[in-house]
Amino acid sequence: MIKYINLSLFILFPIAWFAPMARAGLIKLWFFDLHELSVVSSLGTLWETDIFLAMLVAFFALIAPMLKTGLLAAIHFGLLGGNMLPALVILGKLAMADVFLIALYIVLAKGVGVGTVETGWGIYLFTFCVLLSMLVTEITKRQLRAH
Repeated sequence: MIKYINLSLFILFPIAWFAPMARAGLIKLWFFDLHELSVVSSLGTLWETDIFLAMLVAFFALIAPMLKTGLLAAIHFGLLGGNMLPALVILGKLAMADVFLIALYIVLAKGVGVGTVETGWGIYLFTFCVLLSMLVTEITKRQLRAH
C-alpha cells in the first residue's frame, strides 16, 4: 500500500506546483510582481531576474521531490536497495526548505503592511506532499529494517 501512496505523489506534486500559494489583496506581491504566487509562476519571475536563484528554487521545489519519489518507488519495486534511503532523507529535507522559503515570502509580504496577503491552498498541498513523502520514507525505512 505504501508504494501506491508514494506513486500518488507523482500526481500531487505537479498539482501543488501550479496551485496558488499566496494571493495579494490590494497590491501585487512586490518581490514577484504578481497578484497570485505559485511555484511555477514564481520560477518564471525569478528566471527573469535571478537565474541562479530560479535554478536553486527549481531544484528544491521540482527536482528534489520528484527524484526522491522516483528513487523511493524504485526501492519499493525492488529496483534499488535500501542503502539509498539516507540520500532520500536528504532530498526530503531539501524539498522542505522550499516550503520554508515560500512561508518566508508570505511573512515578508505581510510585514510590509500595505494591502493584504492571503495564504493559498497550494502551500498546504505542497507542505502535505513533502510531509507525506517524508512519512513514506520513514515507513519504508522501518519496513526494510524489519526484513
